Amino acid sequence: MDLKQHIRTVLDHPIEGIKFRDITSLTENPKAFHKTLIDITSECMDFTVDTIVAIESRGFVFGSAVARDLEVPFVMARKPGKLPNETVSKEFKLEYGETELHLQKISPIQGRVVVIDDLIATGGTALACADLIHENFDIAKKDILILAVIDLPDLKGSAIIQEQGYNVKTLIEFEGE
Repeated sequence: MDLKQHIRTVLDHPIEGIKFRDITSLTENPKAFHKTLIDITSECMDFTVDTIVAIESRGFVFGSAVARDLEVPFVMARKPGKLPNETVSKEFKLEYGETELHLQKISPIQGRVVVIDDLIATGGTALACADLIHENFDIAKKDILILAVIDLPDLKGSAIIQEQGYNVKTLIEFEGE
């Protein structure tokens, strides 16, 4: 099954000039969603994952199911003010703004960590999450894999992540489209 055929493109969302790759069309198709979860699970198994960290909010869609199947901890990287315990945070820039990610200090982040999100564009979100894990949970960069459903290689996010010493994998690329 070609998962790329199940990703809807929405022009000028959330701002003019952006081609938004909408995963809801993927998750609404049971066979495509199942295939995506199988592929993500396989990548996690190949990496010998010990902990899954998923990025709010679309990373949660994939990460929680995979963590359950692999029986590893599922940790949520969230936006400011969403976590109840003391957190560590990292600010970063998006293609169209700025924000930050938080992780709870008490989260069981250990061993080999897979960071799951729906898409890598400029790489800011995924890189901020990986740096947050590396800097605050004493995880070596080589032991962190950033795994996304979609890559937009024209925006060079995956290349930037790799240049910073992290592993990166994606299931689908939208290049020059």
